[in-house]
Amino acid sequence: ACCGSGEKRYIHGGWAWAWCGVTDVQRIALNVMTLNPHCDSVETAEGVALTVTAVTQCKIMTGELLPTACEQFLGRTTREIEGIILQTLEGHLRAILGTLTVEEVYKDRDRFAALVREVASPDVGKMGIEILSFTIKDIMDKVEYLNSLGKAQTAVVKRDADIGVAEANRDAGIRRAEAERARMDVRYTADTNIADSRREYEMAKAAFDQEVNRVRAEAELSYELQAAKIKQKIRTEEIQIEVVERRKEIDIEEKEILRKDKELIATVKRPAEAESFKVETIAEGRRAETVAKAQAEAMKIKAVGSAEASAIEAIGKAEAERMRQKAAAYKQYGDAALVSLVLEALPKIAAEITAPLSKTEDIVMLSGTGEGLTGEITKLVGQLPPAVQALTGVDISKAVSKIPGAQVA
Repeated sequence: ACCGSGEKRYIHGGWAWAWCGVTDVQRIALNVMTLNPHCDSVETAEGVALTVTAVTQCKIMTGELLPTACEQFLGRTTREIEGIILQTLEGHLRAILGTLTVEEVYKDRDRFAALVREVASPDVGKMGIEILSFTIKDIMDKVEYLNSLGKAQTAVVKRDADIGVAEANRDAGIRRAEAERARMDVRYTADTNIADSRREYEMAKAAFDQEVNRVRAEAELSYELQAAKIKQKIRTEEIQIEVVERRKEIDIEEKEILRKDKELIATVKRPAEAESFKVETIAEGRRAETVAKAQAEAMKIKAVGSAEASAIEAIGKAEAERMRQKAAAYKQYGDAALVSLVLEALPKIAAEITAPLSKTEDIVMLSGTGEGLTGEITKLVGQLPPAVQALTGVDISKAVSKIPGAQVA
């Protein structure tokens, strides 16, 4: 408060301005307080006097209940505050003890402490105090009730233990005998079961062996089949690899062919084309030269031919004129002229016929008629007119008969 003003400010964990001699400043500790509530010779619900000691942890609450705590405890020391809280807790502790039996207090201390805390918390809370924990530390009595309770409980426990041991021994013997009988039963049953199991095992083993053999045979066949399939697959892959290799080789060969073609083009074809062009150029020049020479020669031959043709034409005309005149003479003289021509031609014909005989040294003529050489010559000459007529179409005998003074035999 300041200068008699009724306004109050509560500062928790902070600071504020205070005027010396003017502002009234009061402090209160917010630390945890440890208290030991003690109740001496408090009667329980059964009238047994107990002395109970507890330990509790308390502190002043902050927040909305801080003004309440300040109103209750400002101006008091910590010891005075602890005394007030301690008296309140001891009062509630006495009240709770009066409602419980010794057994409930002794056997269930946590429940007893929870009841005290549950009953005391609202009252101390109204003063702005919070109970953090409440624990029963010690319980005692002056009439040895707790010791008697412990002895009776101990005796009961011992009795129950002896009875339990005896019953356990009895039950153990019974159980042992039952266990032995059960063991024998189990043994006999087990032996029977073993025999049955062995028989079933043998039968099952035989069936299993048969099945195993069948499966093994199938597995072997399947293995062989699978091996054949794998070999076939491997062979197929090998064929594929060979095909790929062959394709690669073909590609390489094609590339090599292309390379050789290019090499041939570069080393043979191009030079050959150049040489061919050179030869063609030279040939073209020579052809042009030859054509020019041939044209000149043709013109020369044409000129010579024209001259020769003119000469032949003149000769032909002269010969034709001669032949015309000869024909006119032949026409004028008739067959006599024709006979003259034949006679002029006969020596030439005879010469041509006897030309092969000119190379003959000796000629032997044989006659089967006995007429001799003269007769053969006469006969040969007699055959001459028909031969001339056959060759020339002129009948010499007829033509000679027309000659004055000539006779034909």
